[in-house]
Amino acid sequence: MTEVPSPQLRISDQNRESALSALGEHMTAGRIDIDEYGERSARITAAKTRGELGEIFADLPAPHPQYDDVPKAAVATPEPANDPAPRPAAPDGWSSSQRFVAAFVPLVWIAVIALIASGVVAGTLILLPIGLSVFGRAMWGHGHHHDRRDRHLRDRERRRELRDSYRRELGR
Repeated sequence: MTEVPSPQLRISDQNRESALSALGEHMTAGRIDIDEYGERSARITAAKTRGELGEIFADLPAPHPQYDDVPKAAVATPEPANDPAPRPAAPDGWSSSQRFVAAFVPLVWIAVIALIASGVVAGTLILLPIGLSVFGRAMWGHGHHHDRRDRHLRDRERRRELRDSYRRELGR
C-alpha cells in the first residue's frame, strides 16, 4: 500500500465533481436532506484541499470523493459487511456533472422564484434558471427522447412479428 497524500494537497475540478457525485448519492439514499445537500455542495465548490473535502464527508459512509492521482488500490476503503441501505443505482448513462445539474437546476428555479416573489430582486433574474435549464438540456442532448421512441418502434415491430407468426400457425 502506498502512502496517503497530505490533507493540505490541493484538489482539482475533477475531484470536486467526484465529491458532488458522492454527495448526490448520499442525498438519494436519504442520509442528508436537500438543505444539507445545498450547504455541503457549496462547501465542496469552495474547497481547495483534500482536508476540506474530508471534513465534509467525515460523518458519511462510502462513497467518498475519488482522487485522480491516487491509484484505487492505494486508498483504503473498507467494505461494510452488512450495509443495511444499499446504494441505489445511478440512472444509466448519466455523468456526475449531469446528476449535479439535475439536482441543482430545480433548486435555482425555486430560489429565483422566491426572490422575485418577495421583491428582493428584479424579474430579470429569471434568466439565470432559464440559462441553466438550457445548459442542462444541452448536456442531455436530444437522444434522450429518441431512445424511448426507438424502443417503442422495436417493441411494435416485435409484436407484429409475433402476431404474424401466430396467424401463420393458425393457417396451417
